[in-house]
Parts: sequence; C-alpha cells; structure tokens
Amino acid sequence: MEAKREIIFDKLVYSCVFEKHRGNEEFIPEHFLGFQLSGETHAFHADGNSVIPENVVVLVRKNQLIRTIKYPAKSGKYQFVSITLDKETLQRYAFENRIVVDKKYTSKQKLFFEPDDFLQNYFVSLAPYINKKKEATPRLADLKIREAIELLLQCNPDFKQILFDFSEPYKIDLEEFMNQNFMFNVSVTSFAKLTGRSLSGFKRDFARAFGTTPKKWLLAKRLDEAHYLIRHKKQKPSDFYLDLGFENLSHFYASFKEKFGITTTGL
Repeated sequence: MEAKREIIFDKLVYSCVFEKHRGNEEFIPEHFLGFQLSGETHAFHADGNSVIPENVVVLVRKNQLIRTIKYPAKSGKYQFVSITLDKETLQRYAFENRIVVDKKYTSKQKLFFEPDDFLQNYFVSLAPYINKKKEATPRLADLKIREAIELLLQCNPDFKQILFDFSEPYKIDLEEFMNQNFMFNVSVTSFAKLTGRSLSGFKRDFARAFGTTPKKWLLAKRLDEAHYLIRHKKQKPSDFYLDLGFENLSHFYASFKEKFGITTTGL
C-alpha cells in the first residue's frame, strides 16, 4: 500500500503507511515539530543517523538534508504528524514577545525527547483534525502553531536560540559540505542555499573548488563510491544505488559502464 501523506490544515502534515517505506531525500526549509504516533522513523542526515521511536517528539531544524525510512509498528501502522514552525510566524511571535537572540544554539544534543504531559496533550488535541472530525480555520491553525512554540520554550528555554535565529545561512566550506552530502539526490539550488550561496555564486565557487560543474562532479563522486562498495565491500548495486543518489538501477548501470568501461560484474 502506498504511503499516505495528507496536509490536514496549513502547516500540519499527517503521514501514514502500512509497510516499510523509504522516503525521498528532502530539503528542510523550515523548522518543524513532529510526533511519532506509531511505528519508527530512521532519519539519515549529515551529522549521522537518528532513530525516532514511538511516543517521541522531534524538533527538526531548518536548512538541512534528510532521508527517512518509515517502519510500521507491530500493529501494522506507521503514523507521524508534523507541524511547520514557519519563519513568518516565528518572527511575529518574537516581535510580540520581545525575544532577542544574541547567540547561536551550539549544543550537539539530538533534538528529540520524551514528551511531557503538555506536549503529549498538544498532539492529542490535533487528533480531531487528523481524523477529519473537525475543520480548522486559518485563525485556529495559527493558534495551534503558536501553542507549539509556547510548549517548546516551556520545555527548553534554550530552544529560542534555534527558533528565533533569522540570520541567513553563512558561506560554509564548499568542499567539506559536498563531500559530506553528495549522496543526497536534491537540486543544485538546494545545495546552493545550504552552503549560504546564490545559485550563480555556488556554481562559480564550485568550479573554482572542483574544476567542473556540480552535475558532473556529483555523478563521478557517486560512481567512485559505488566502485568502492562493489569492489571492497562486496555490496550489490541494488542494495545501495538509492543511498548514493541514483534514481534507478538502469541509469546507474549505464553510467557505471560509461565511466569505468566495464559492468559491475567485471570487478
């Protein structure tokens, strides 16, 4: 059965699957607060892997790349609900409450945690909208987002350093970033934003750093990694081609033969 992903009201998304499901790579442009209703989410990102078990809340920070695998519970269902904490709402909240952030959040702590009674009840309160028993007006939707912000700050006041940091991503080391994130199958525009550059600036800096275009470099880098996995790790292309950013096996096989002059079975 296909994954079910519904936008219940503006900025509230409900996901439901009944069998293991691999999600697409996603560029996360806004913070969001999520709750694992049932099942388990395995998330892969630049800092490593995270497992989000049942009844756990996760605060996902904006401007990052994530790939997920969704595992249903023993009951046979995977359910995850998330609410976007968009920049406009956060800026308005900060202005109204005179919140000023004078330092960045530096903790390496993973941003998921056991919900307290308030957060637990908050997500319970969203059930009528998910079950289509109640319709949310724009005003009510805005109030629910504000309630989520209040509860997060109550849970951890230091979260204000994450939520109310409105600075644009600064230029980061391009080579280091690309070597850490080359396997994510996202647009060059997303890579540019994540490295703190305009698209034209990204392409210019990329050519200076790597001596080629992003598209050509990404393909070559992924194929080199595939060559290593096949030859030294004895892995099959069908087991890793998606993890390396290839959309299908036929494209992978054709590209591999063109670059190395042999098929994968010739290694």
